[in-house]
Amino acid sequence: MAIRKELLDELYARRQEAYAGGGQDKLEKRRQKGLLNARERLDILFDDVSFQEFGMHVDHDTAGMDDKRMPGDGVVTGIGNVDGRPVAAFSQDFTVSGGSLGRMHAQKICHAMETAGNLGIPIVAVNDSGGARIQEGVHSLSGYGQVFYRNVELSGLVPQIAIISGPCAGGAAYSPALMDFLIMTRKSAQMFICGPDVIKAATGQEAPIELFGTAEAHASVSGNIHFIAENDRHALEIARGLLSYLPLNNMQDPPHRIPDEISIVTDDEMNALTPEEVKTPLDVSKVITRLVDGGEFFEVQKEFAKNIIVGFARIEGMVVGIVANQPMVKAGTLDVDSSDKGARFIRFCNAFNIPLVSLVDIPGFMPGLNQERGGIIRHGAKMLFAYAATTVPKITVILRKAYGGAYLAMCSKDMGADFVFAWPTAEIAVMGAEGAVKVIYRKELETAADPKTKEAELIAKYRKEFSSPYQAAEHGMITDVIAPSETRSRVALALRVALTKRIPRPPKKHGLIPL
Repeated sequence: MAIRKELLDELYARRQEAYAGGGQDKLEKRRQKGLLNARERLDILFDDVSFQEFGMHVDHDTAGMDDKRMPGDGVVTGIGNVDGRPVAAFSQDFTVSGGSLGRMHAQKICHAMETAGNLGIPIVAVNDSGGARIQEGVHSLSGYGQVFYRNVELSGLVPQIAIISGPCAGGAAYSPALMDFLIMTRKSAQMFICGPDVIKAATGQEAPIELFGTAEAHASVSGNIHFIAENDRHALEIARGLLSYLPLNNMQDPPHRIPDEISIVTDDEMNALTPEEVKTPLDVSKVITRLVDGGEFFEVQKEFAKNIIVGFARIEGMVVGIVANQPMVKAGTLDVDSSDKGARFIRFCNAFNIPLVSLVDIPGFMPGLNQERGGIIRHGAKMLFAYAATTVPKITVILRKAYGGAYLAMCSKDMGADFVFAWPTAEIAVMGAEGAVKVIYRKELETAADPKTKEAELIAKYRKEFSSPYQAAEHGMITDVIAPSETRSRVALALRVALTKRIPRPPKKHGLIPL
């Protein structure tokens, strides 16, 4: 006996209704604006025909609502494969009640997050919601609380990636904020706690949304997001690219592609990158390009705190997180924002077993009244804490300047680096030669017949006797002095040896980073 036709017809009809979301008219309007719907976004994220949906037939809680159906209660959830590896996801459907969050909507999201935690797989969240569903009252607030709680439970357990593809306001913004990486579309998305009208009513201040709620503002000023996407499709491509560098969970290694033998070759072009003049800044992005496989560097927070560069790459197939001072911006100093940016990235890499490669060219912490009043001591200490607390392999290359406390904050041997290499151009000292000479040899300069000539002689002497990399090598503070051309090979060999590193830590709940 075959199954009754009317039962299959009902099933297919219900599926069709779920696929249509809030209706074909709303879907068409979104397409005309260049926007994808919730399911189309997941189709792009996942490999073909790999998505398995959870809760397609869930409907809204009828309390306080009319009898109108809300397919899936405004959110699509499930699991699928990204490049053959399992990933959980949820995608809010703005065509269904504005993607608003109610009790069942939150329950579906929480189930997806619990599944990610139980299976040990990443979760990708596509946020496109008008916020809490007012008709469900306290149940909506409770739903947000349950989502936030699970964000924290998953933190450091599995990677969490948020995509902001539409409105994300008020309490809705805190779930993405609790995730590891935020991707925001340039034109269709907004994210804020209080909008312009609320700010005007509460403070009397005019606050155009362009100043604080757009992707550009969050990427370059507040630092709340990590990537700007041109559109939905680009956002999902970024998410897929990011996942290609990450392990499924904190118990696995990242997806290395280690060859049978490490290639030992010199790169003379690296030698050519270093300026002859000490005062001429070195563009560290060019060093990174030559250091990593194929010049492919997946930069994170590119528009924020540009005096430090962070991101993912592979070196001889091994996934690494790169942290590099950028002397082309603010002379490569560490300030409040760059310290936060660097520390957060370092702690993510440590949580997910990603080795760290630090490229050092830093004259110190940023001086200035605003920095001091802004808490540079506290923020700079985050870098010290982050590096000292990491147990993953840590390889440091000192390219040129490494002065004072900033030298330590960029992972010196004393801060737990497993290998520290220095170029012959490296200067490791309490302070720069110019300033040090004026302090140490003040009397000699005051009595010199030709102060400028004498100062130049003393600066050369200081660099040779007090800040030379060979002096640091003599005292075991660096592993070796290497030619720039040898950098890629030496870093690759060090990484390959260090991948088996295991460091036990004292029993405690957690350290107290200076937040």
